[in-house]
Amino acid sequence: MNILSVTSEIYPLVKTGGLADVAGALPLALKSLGIRTRTLVPGYPAVMKRLAKPVERLHLPDVLGVGARLLEVTCEGLELLVLDCPALYDRVGGPYLDATGNDFPDNWKRFAALSWVGAEIAGGLLDDFQPDLVHAHDWQGALTPVYMRYGRAHAVPSVLTIHNIAFQGQFGFNIFAELRLPPHAFAMDGIEYYGDIGYLKGGLQSATAITTVSPSYAGEILQPSFGMGLEGVIAARENVLHGIVNGIDVETWDPARDPEIAAPYSAANLKPRAASREALCEHFNLDRDSGPIFSIVSRLTWQKGMDLLPEVVDDLVAHGGKLAILGSGDAALEGALLNAAARHRGRIGITIGYNEQLSHLLQAGADAILVPSRFEPCGLTQLYALRYGCIPVVARTGGLADTVIDANHAALQAKCATGVQFSPINADGLRQAIHRTIRLYADRKLWTQIQKQGMKADVSWIRSAGRYAELYSSLISRTA
Repeated sequence: MNILSVTSEIYPLVKTGGLADVAGALPLALKSLGIRTRTLVPGYPAVMKRLAKPVERLHLPDVLGVGARLLEVTCEGLELLVLDCPALYDRVGGPYLDATGNDFPDNWKRFAALSWVGAEIAGGLLDDFQPDLVHAHDWQGALTPVYMRYGRAHAVPSVLTIHNIAFQGQFGFNIFAELRLPPHAFAMDGIEYYGDIGYLKGGLQSATAITTVSPSYAGEILQPSFGMGLEGVIAARENVLHGIVNGIDVETWDPARDPEIAAPYSAANLKPRAASREALCEHFNLDRDSGPIFSIVSRLTWQKGMDLLPEVVDDLVAHGGKLAILGSGDAALEGALLNAAARHRGRIGITIGYNEQLSHLLQAGADAILVPSRFEPCGLTQLYALRYGCIPVVARTGGLADTVIDANHAALQAKCATGVQFSPINADGLRQAIHRTIRLYADRKLWTQIQKQGMKADVSWIRSAGRYAELYSSLISRTA
């Protein structure tokens, strides 16, 4: 089985969030099931720097009006097709934002071009690679099934995965002529969205099947409170909607052989974890007392519930806790948390930005991690935490609810609890969850039981890759 994946980011080449982790890990997991995946990605500077001896497959003189090359290379075990188009991708900034943090004004064209090339490959652009199915990711890849629907690849099945429905790729009607779609594509069952162009909306209407990254999130986005205006579109296609929880790369995230932590450890022997705790205290200038260390590894945004933190940090410290924060985002939130760290020296430490190595140390050295997201399609942070014996304290939503078993009385009695869930998702709910976690931490035997149970959880891609393989096979068999 040959799969073409179309994504705007892929770990370890370029990453802004969980999409990259999934796009990088799923092809490797599918390989063990006999499924070959080639991934089409934009040729950002960060990607081009990682390519060793790429082969130019095609010169593309007219990709929505600009010239490009299609390169082929294997990197970190991933088979890549790289759209090398300097006019669209060779610029200072990240994948989506310029150096000042603003959206590139031509993002509509940058990702329409990616999707257009993806659809051309599906239609036979390469003489030695005919995809049996195309798997597109988020709004950046969502025009791929649209171009397929109205082009020569209309018979090839497609899957569109929603990683976060809050980001939809909505642009003005003025770009329609430059998308090179037929006039009838601008319709309610196409890419028209309240008079504008909706990339994700068009993909949802056009893909053969839709997936989200957890079963609970698949149900949530059918509701107005989570569907972000697209709940009606999704409800109309509920019969092809599937919730498949993400996994993580258990080779990269393995406390028994992680080079980024102070000392290796396992569920059978948690004692060496103390070395990473000490290293964490050293990095964040935290007191060495026995109080629990809570951690945050997150974008500092409203969606992630980070605006709740300033309301609870004083209480967390008053109850004997400490807090280590790694993240960046909203400037006002950054400022509020920096002020909290200044008020509570030795109890709260913060590093603004993102550091992959430090994120590993936080999972290995902290006692618990706070994930108070208002909505969370899947979440990977809590999966890393389970793997590392760092108790996840999570909001009861989306993939967080699907992957963490709350330490309620029944779960503790059954010895199956793996973390703490809380609801409602507000400051009082988070505060009570922190209090409950601190009480659990005081019972060292019980705490160790929860740690070890979490570390036994299967957070790998094995089961989820099998679900994708089954979905792919069913879609291909229908069109055979």
